Amino acid sequence: MTTIDERIHAALDEDDKAFLASLDNSRGLFTQLGDSLGGPLGGWAKFVFAMTFVMAGLMFYCIWQMFEATDTRETILWATGTVVLVMSTGFLKDWLFSRMNMLTVLREVKRLQLQVAMLEEGRD
Repeated sequence: MTTIDERIHAALDEDDKAFLASLDNSRGLFTQLGDSLGGPLGGWAKFVFAMTFVMAGLMFYCIWQMFEATDTRETILWATGTVVLVMSTGFLKDWLFSRMNMLTVLREVKRLQLQVAMLEEGRD
């Protein structure tokens, strides 16, 4: 550890140390996903989560129809639908994972704010 880390740990009382220790636990994908479904944009996150499953279902339907099509034109249309749905699902997942990443970064910033406040408190 560096000297600044040692000074921060020395400035913390037991409650703060327990809080910081709970933040150090690695959080899995499902925990982070659950956290992203709450908060001010929780409704949108739930909507995006549901739409991801709907679009994936439609994509599999398009794939099935593409292989069942008898005409070349139909095959091309179902393949185009498949590509559009794959891209749409990817964009929705990108939004959801970006939100999860943002919440993780905010969590770390709050942790740093707490550590700096504790360090300042110990200096006085």
